[in-house]
Amino acid sequence: MVALAFLWGALPVGAGDPVGQITEFTGGLTPNNGPNRITDGPDGNLWFTEGANAAQQPQAAKIGRITPSGAISEFSDNLTPNSGLVAITAGADGNLWFTEMNNPGRIGRITPSGAITEFTNGLTQDSGPVEITAGPDGNLWFTEGANPGRIGRITPSGAITEFSDNLTPNSQPNRITAGPDGNLWFTEFSDPGRIGRITPDGAIDEFETPSPNSGPLGIVTGCDGNLWFAEGKNPGRIGRITPTGVITEFTAGLSPNSFPIGMAAGPDDNVWFTEANDPGRVGKIGVGCVAPAPVPVAPRFTG
Repeated sequence: MVALAFLWGALPVGAGDPVGQITEFTGGLTPNNGPNRITDGPDGNLWFTEGANAAQQPQAAKIGRITPSGAISEFSDNLTPNSGLVAITAGADGNLWFTEMNNPGRIGRITPSGAITEFTNGLTQDSGPVEITAGPDGNLWFTEGANPGRIGRITPSGAITEFSDNLTPNSQPNRITAGPDGNLWFTEFSDPGRIGRITPDGAIDEFETPSPNSGPLGIVTGCDGNLWFAEGKNPGRIGRITPTGVITEFTAGLSPNSFPIGMAAGPDDNVWFTEANDPGRVGKIGVGCVAPAPVPVAPRFTG
């Protein structure tokens, strides 16, 4: 049974749910359709991509929506079959935006009512769009993992621009996130492993990790104002990069060869990550944020 427990994210827990109780939902979900990434939408629902199991389901490409109560709807009108849906994120325009990795590659948009539009104009054919995030400039930014690798920007109206100046060829740009400094930050998986930064104007800088062949994957902004990222190649590490490009790596408490991959900033001011290798784990790392001290309340006296 394929259920939303396999999505790369978490479903919301209702106010009355016991802590730690997991609920799975399959009603309305195409069987064996490989749900992939998930994000919260502007309409109060969760939206996710389907089609990770395209080998078993050649027509599998769909966008799914699930309400907080678990009602699932799927959308595929105007969506290219077997397009290799990967990431999805909410845009500043009130729509959801997603990547289609399979040839020739596309960027998709779906409205909260389910209307899908695909965009290819300005996108290099067979570029392999992977991850996508909302930028500080109101546009969507995405990585293109196929060689030689590029960073793409798409406006809410669908105009695509690609950037590759100062980007190492064949570096396999992967995850991307908005940084605390008004720029976009991304990981480059290919050896030796780098963290990239691109300004809203398209200027790229790269920062090589201290450990060679580190395989950077997930990246997220922490509450400390730095970027935190996973290094998936053995033995595995968690990295931190400041907005000025200073990188520190951490291994204490991390199982060797655990393949850290996904990163998220938690509500507890820690950074949480997934470890993909058997037996599989979820980890957290303290980032050094200090909760503000409670403001003392002056006693009230009444005469």
